[in-house]
Amino acid sequence: MTTPVKLLSVGALTLDMILRVDTLPRHQGKFIASDGVQIASGMATSAACAARRLGAKVSLWASTGADPVGDQLVASIEAEGVDCSHVRRVGGARSALASILVDAHGERIVVPFYDTRAQTDPEALPFTDIAAFDAVLADVRWPGAAALALKAARAAGRPAILDADTAPLAVLEKLLPLASHIVASEPAVRIICGHALGLETACADLASRTDAFVAVTGGAAGTWWFDRSAGSSRHVAAPRIKAVDTLAAGDVFHGAFAVGLAEAMPVEHALRFASAAAALKCLRFGGRLGAPDRAETLAMVAATWPAEPT
Repeated sequence: MTTPVKLLSVGALTLDMILRVDTLPRHQGKFIASDGVQIASGMATSAACAARRLGAKVSLWASTGADPVGDQLVASIEAEGVDCSHVRRVGGARSALASILVDAHGERIVVPFYDTRAQTDPEALPFTDIAAFDAVLADVRWPGAAALALKAARAAGRPAILDADTAPLAVLEKLLPLASHIVASEPAVRIICGHALGLETACADLASRTDAFVAVTGGAAGTWWFDRSAGSSRHVAAPRIKAVDTLAAGDVFHGAFAVGLAEAMPVEHALRFASAAAALKCLRFGGRLGAPDRAETLAMVAATWPAEPT
């Protein structure tokens, strides 16, 4: 890679309070955390920061309040080297918040809050030429912006990547036809397909509903993607690790996958690159703060798939 690729990440920007506990609560009461951190995060934001660490130039299009929390969020993400000039500031709106508990096994509970005034649909893209970006990634948290960005990217011949995660079915059905590449979480694919399926079957079912590239992520179980030339689902194993914190692992995966596509990696190599980055993130507490750099990620790819080029 000689010239860094340029990415646009569209969607959530939140102030996260992440607390580490021994076990996730099963009843009401007070619980003492063993560690904690407050960071600017959110799906698209975490993906943007991860892509930046992997060597891309990244711009974030998000919406937040014109309040002190919004000031803090923008300053924090700009400090990561992500361009925030397209972040919309909405007067009278509250910036998004999330409370997150992470247990000793790395599993978590996430409780976000989004002010509907900050999430109103934008009227247009905040720039003139989306073709200036090599790829566009959008999550499901700001559907109006995601729809505009995905549609424009696909029309411009750029990868239009949808991070399909838990959301109302109507939102998913609105965004799926606009994407050229869909990477869905296991909960999202169950919402879309409407019944419980194994990941391999779920991947094929989702692929039958769209003409886009389709992959379904399953955490430690790895990723299934649908090979249209073969007419069947294929599997990419996840690196074997002992997870400390799975928070933002999916976001890191999406950011790394977008980098891979923008760099014209073969799709299976892009999925391995993304799997390696997500696995490395899981080794570190602190959500997106654990995202790896490019050298670490390529070393993990080489160690996990030694017979394959990186």
